[in-house]
Amino acid sequence: MCFPVGDFRIGSSDVFLGHVGATRTPFYIGGAQFEYWQHTHLTIDVVPGRGGGFSLEAPEGVRFITVSRLFTDEEARDLAQIPALRGPQD
Repeated sequence: MCFPVGDFRIGSSDVFLGHVGATRTPFYIGGAQFEYWQHTHLTIDVVPGRGGGFSLEAPEGVRFITVSRLFTDEEARDLAQIPALRGPQD
């Protein structure tokens, strides 16, 4: 789901993956999802079609699609050196 910045509360278990788009919008994944997908390179793209009913892109006639691949051994080693950036610890 995509929400305007500030409309979705980031929790302490959410993990920051990076920025998306020209506006460099922060992108987070839930902690449980991160545990499952942490060995995978994720590419988020926009394609024509219907998105989720409450997601920001829904009225635009587009939807998000995720393409994935496993990290190479070298990528996995490099990433293992970087701690996951979690959401606010309040």
